[in-house]
Amino acid sequence: MSRKKRKSRGAARAKADRTEGTLGEWLRILLIWGGLFFLIRFFVLQTFVIISGSMMNTLLLGDFLVVNRAAIGSPIPGTSIRIPGYSSPKRFDILVFDPPHEENMMLVKRLIGLPGDTLEMRDKTLYINGSVANEPYAQHSPASPDHSDIRMTWQTPFLVPGEDADSYRPSRDDWGPIIIPPDNYFMLGDNRDESQDSRYWGLLEGWRLEGRALFIYYSYERGTMTPFPWLRRIRWDRIGDRIR
Repeated sequence: MSRKKRKSRGAARAKADRTEGTLGEWLRILLIWGGLFFLIRFFVLQTFVIISGSMMNTLLLGDFLVVNRAAIGSPIPGTSIRIPGYSSPKRFDILVFDPPHEENMMLVKRLIGLPGDTLEMRDKTLYINGSVANEPYAQHSPASPDHSDIRMTWQTPFLVPGEDADSYRPSRDDWGPIIIPPDNYFMLGDNRDESQDSRYWGLLEGWRLEGRALFIYYSYERGTMTPFPWLRRIRWDRIGDRIR
């Protein structure tokens, strides 16, 4: 074999090795980024879209939220194992969670009742451990009459001692006093007259908590008849707002 041919084959082999090395490098990069995305998505941050008015005016239809899963711990997908968080759920946190009354569904509400709390509502006024709660975020509609709901009978076993369970008739605006048992939480929507929350479907077990809402990263006027509202009806003033 001539020197020219050997040189040509050597160059071709070197080029093939470089191509193979480049492909291998890109594959390693993709695997690393894929692993990082998986870790961040399932254990650190997730996103959530507001599709109902139960948290108005704190959160509006069309708000896109970033949710911190690491704060209060996150479940490992497909298992019953939960990674501990660096903090505990705090009263008045706005949390995303898996509700007990419907599978494959996520909700966002405000944490009102912690384990051991005594909660009561009288004529729309919330009492926590006997004191009136300061709730500047709570919205009420004078035109929305109070009503009872058979689903609220779940509260009866949790009435404070001395309350007459037989005559207990809870309603949307008048219920309690009830005691929150260990590792359970009571969630309410800020738009009190239009929220399906713990008053109706019951207490929330701690393992159902998914994360704490952090800030709004995008927002548009959802439901408007304007074509392409996600592009033409952006709420620029809400983007970046911290959720509290």
